[in-house]
Amino acid sequence: MSQSLPAETEVDLLLRNAQLRDELEPYIDESVDLVSLRHMSLAEENEFLASILAWERAPTLPISQWFEPELKLPNPEHLTDDQVRSILWQTIEQLYDQRVVLDLTDHLSDRQLYCLIARDILPSFEKRIADHRNYLHWHCLEENDMECWLKYYATEVEREQWHLETGMELPEQAELPYPRKMPRRPNNMG
Repeated sequence: MSQSLPAETEVDLLLRNAQLRDELEPYIDESVDLVSLRHMSLAEENEFLASILAWERAPTLPISQWFEPELKLPNPEHLTDDQVRSILWQTIEQLYDQRVVLDLTDHLSDRQLYCLIARDILPSFEKRIADHRNYLHWHCLEENDMECWLKYYATEVEREQWHLETGMELPEQAELPYPRKMPRRPNNMG
């Protein structure tokens, strides 16, 4: 028979809140002041303050160094398509294990995605937050590539809004050339 742990009392929550605010003192800025403007419960406020503290204390490292040993990919020029595909999927799973989720990948071939991971993602310096609820989402579509976004990813409403705002002609919508079932952040995550 399992016993449930008692819920935190109001006093426990207030003590934790004071501790978090003391620990955050060196990092205080307007984001912490926003907490008092929000209508949060004390438990929610503590969770928010703890997440800020985790962010402030997290090391900034190249993503490749989030792994032990460091994750390094072989040069794709020396790999066959089958080898690229195999290593790519191993790497996608390894990234997901470190809570890195790749978004908007279906316009890229396996080799293009492999190269993007090796060239842009693995060397990128990012905060490594140990909290299991935090995921880093990496958009694999170049920020300025509106044509690709409109062609493959934008909804009809987004396409129409873009057309109304810019007055430019819309590219024809097309099926994604490389559809993948990528690992996703669990739905029950807050």
